[in-house]
Amino acid sequence: MPIWRGRAGLGADVRARHSVSPLESLASFAPADVQSRPSEVVTPAPAGGAHDDEVSRPVERRRVAGPCVARPGPSQRRRHGIVDRGRMNGDGLRHRRRRCPFTTSRPRCKWKLALTVSDRPLPEHVSVNRAHWDADAPNWVAAGEHQWRSEPSWGMWAVPIPGLLPDDMTGSVAIELGCGTAYVSAWMARRGADVVGIDNSERQLATARRLAAAHGVELTLIHGDAESVPYPDASFDFAISEYGAAIWCDPYVWIPEAFRLLRAGGTLVFLGTSTLASLCSPTDGSLPITDRLERDYFSLHRLDWRNAADEPGGIEFNMPLSRWFGLFRETGFDVIGFHEIQAPAPTPGSEAEVRFFVTAEWAHRYPSEQAWVLRKPPC
Repeated sequence: MPIWRGRAGLGADVRARHSVSPLESLASFAPADVQSRPSEVVTPAPAGGAHDDEVSRPVERRRVAGPCVARPGPSQRRRHGIVDRGRMNGDGLRHRRRRCPFTTSRPRCKWKLALTVSDRPLPEHVSVNRAHWDADAPNWVAAGEHQWRSEPSWGMWAVPIPGLLPDDMTGSVAIELGCGTAYVSAWMARRGADVVGIDNSERQLATARRLAAAHGVELTLIHGDAESVPYPDASFDFAISEYGAAIWCDPYVWIPEAFRLLRAGGTLVFLGTSTLASLCSPTDGSLPITDRLERDYFSLHRLDWRNAADEPGGIEFNMPLSRWFGLFRETGFDVIGFHEIQAPAPTPGSEAEVRFFVTAEWAHRYPSEQAWVLRKPPC
């Protein structure tokens, strides 16, 4: 039961239950921790359009000529769906010059990607989560404003985790998968990256656009589904998700999609609810989580919180640790780092304080969150 399931916790009247002896940490299932290593704000036409949960993508992608190739004539441009710089496409979006996503050196392009989006219905969890986040977006405006003013810190306990974000991203093209109010995107842009943020909620993106304009940060923001991103293969050097695609998208779909989007040698970082915390989440959705196993380990995958007893939410995903490692291996990722996050020691009298879904005492004794650093192998 993750950080972003509902609003900011239930309050002091909700207390943890400790009827059974504490659990051992699940860290033994994982290898030892390893140290790891464009333009004004524009919102393209919705790109989340539908796809079957496992395979197909609705976006037709066309490779468009850059300055390193001969400029096509007018008939060729029409045939290949190329839109002249500064002109409007069929969706009414004015294309502007921006960094080329097709070459390693990323020269400036005269032509831009043209997209055709299918009208097939969204997968159920994407549709449910879109409605949930559009309704809940006002509750995250203040948090977004705070994070935009802050230096990087991670998760609901705001802890520093070395290796999640490079200090210098100059020359990199990065994407945030499930960007919400886009504060992580802003952190990357301030480090020199050209940044794309995609999110399932148009109302979350409205906050992101306003904050980007207020802070003078250049981002490309897309309303769409992080399981089907409207960019060609090998478009990005770096991808990240903090409680975005990391918990709201099906890992069997979005992890291979992230692999597709990254260039050889590219990095994927994501942070979300720990496997242990999901296992200790009562099946009726009551909060906070307990110190006993509430659900089966090996069947852990989809968690539907629409009818939760406390703070109903959307549909989330998590898996056994062995299955995460298996998915990374099958997709082709190398695991560079795995972090189980420990909350700071609670101050006397605050042990039962509930933050989102977990008490401070629980999160200090056991990992409530986990973070991964993956790398796509070089060619």
